[in-house]
Amino acid sequence: MRGISRGVVLAGFGVLAVTAGLWGLTRRATQTGDLAPLSSRPKPVSVVTAKASSWRGTREYVGAVEPWVEARIGPQLMSAYVSTVLVRPGAEVKRGDVLATLDCRSVAAGSQAVEMQARALQARQHATASEAMRLNWMLDGGFASQNEVEQKLAQDAEQQAQLLAAKARLEATTLETQDCILRAPFDGEIARRDLDPGAFVRPGVAVLTLIDRSTVRLVADVPESDFELVRPGTAVRVELLANAERLQSAITRRAPAADLATRTIHVELDVADTQRRLPVGTTARLFVDIGEPAPAVEVPLSAATVRGTKATLVTVSGDVAHPLEAKLLGERAGVLFLDGVEPGARVVTQGRGQVREGDRVAAAEDRFLSPRHATAAAGGLP
Repeated sequence: MRGISRGVVLAGFGVLAVTAGLWGLTRRATQTGDLAPLSSRPKPVSVVTAKASSWRGTREYVGAVEPWVEARIGPQLMSAYVSTVLVRPGAEVKRGDVLATLDCRSVAAGSQAVEMQARALQARQHATASEAMRLNWMLDGGFASQNEVEQKLAQDAEQQAQLLAAKARLEATTLETQDCILRAPFDGEIARRDLDPGAFVRPGVAVLTLIDRSTVRLVADVPESDFELVRPGTAVRVELLANAERLQSAITRRAPAADLATRTIHVELDVADTQRRLPVGTTARLFVDIGEPAPAVEVPLSAATVRGTKATLVTVSGDVAHPLEAKLLGERAGVLFLDGVEPGARVVTQGRGQVREGDRVAAAEDRFLSPRHATAAAGGLP
């Protein structure tokens, strides 16, 4: 009994000690702590200042830079081994310069044989024509018959036909012989060297590729719905990815029909490049402005939730938050262009999800790049 009573007493003292400790902590908190609810405290947020600007719609297309003229140079009539290739990529050539030669010894021999046959036929035809003339004189004196004269004239006509056929064969072999010497068809630069000496080449196979880029063509295929936006003469801003060059140009020509497979319209821009600075076969970005500039306000993309053409954001007046809906005009390089927000308004960027209408906030200014700096940082055109 004594042991049980002692345990009860110790348990009672323990309960009293815990109760006293809790009462002390509660009293201390009541005297020194802030009893205001957390919901009434200002909520920390980051804000930026909305900037007055203007918005103009832009279409962006991806195109390519192509040479004004391009020729794949190779034999057109015969097959042979490549004997020499005299130029390499980057070489500048003039019209008529010899670029490569083929091994055409058999063709040359055949051409010489045809030439000899033509000479022999010409000699026989000349002799036959003279004999026919003499028989015609003898016919007048009664020393030759009409039949002999007609036979000789027919023989002369046959030999004339054979001579013309031989000359035609000679012309064909001459063309084949000329086909063995590959010449530049225009002034330009060598873009590719496809074959080296010793390779076997057939008609239609290119040994070299020659380009003329004194004028380049910027080509692009645009959606058929933009047909009216790409009329000839429309101003275009161009950015070349190969050398980061930016230039202004205009659409030179537009295809009158869409591609049946891709449903796109082909457009071309002619750009003079007398110094040959623009590499062909590279990528170009084309920008076409739409309509007229409209007043707008700029805010960063992180300051709003966008659904369709509506943007939901939170503004701060004093230290009170006010949700707001605005019309989205467009977006470029991480910047939203809105209608329905006053210029100079303080817009919440971080902490939007935790504030409601009328909530008190503790706003910290955030950094917001200007449109020009934002566009430059994104690598776009100014």
